Amino acid sequence: MKHAGAAALDTIEPLLAAIRKCEALRERQRGIFYKKSVAYLHFHEDPAGLFADVKLGGSWKRIDVTSARAKRELIASVRRDLA
Repeated sequence: MKHAGAAALDTIEPLLAAIRKCEALRERQRGIFYKKSVAYLHFHEDPAGLFADVKLGGSWKRIDVTSARAKRELIASVRRDLA
């Protein structure tokens, strides 16, 4: 799976905007977020869809973010983890 390119990230811009509101995260490159100096969240594109790799509770999880519901669940999971 390759990292999501500009066109794929364009399709999830509202999701990226919501993630950018999380003050504990910094977006070093578009769609690649860090918590302090540690990689925390990035996206991959695949013929099967768009996926987020996110470090929840200290371990990496791959989440399909193709659907609106999955995007909402990702935001909720990130907010819980950062709280």
